[in-house]
Amino acid sequence: MSDILYRDEILDHYYSSPYRGRLAAPDFAAELDNPLCGDHIRIEVGLDPEGRIGQIRFDGQGCAISQATTSILAESLEGKSLEEARRFSSEDALRLLDLPLTPMRIKCALLGWRALQKALPESIPPR
Repeated sequence: MSDILYRDEILDHYYSSPYRGRLAAPDFAAELDNPLCGDHIRIEVGLDPEGRIGQIRFDGQGCAISQATTSILAESLEGKSLEEARRFSSEDALRLLDLPLTPMRIKCALLGWRALQKALPESIPPR
């Protein structure tokens, strides 16, 4: 396990993410698969009373890169506004991981981000 892709932080997020799980009543949710490698992510978002992201949880299976990046993404976006989450780019998501990735691994790393973008509403819902 000396491969840079499996450094300690990645493994911590992969094996014991505090963001893994389901919300009792999410405001938004989406699921995506990467059929080329078998990764699957379901992401759920719960808003707080101010309409900000109060909780993000994910569930799924796949490689350490897809699962850990989704965990790191959840950690970085919890507490943010929906507008901030919508503006969070794929490049921002890849910077969170801070690893050199092959094109195939980039698809793995962006699966959670793509699921989040799919889950977020086009406009801010009334509260």
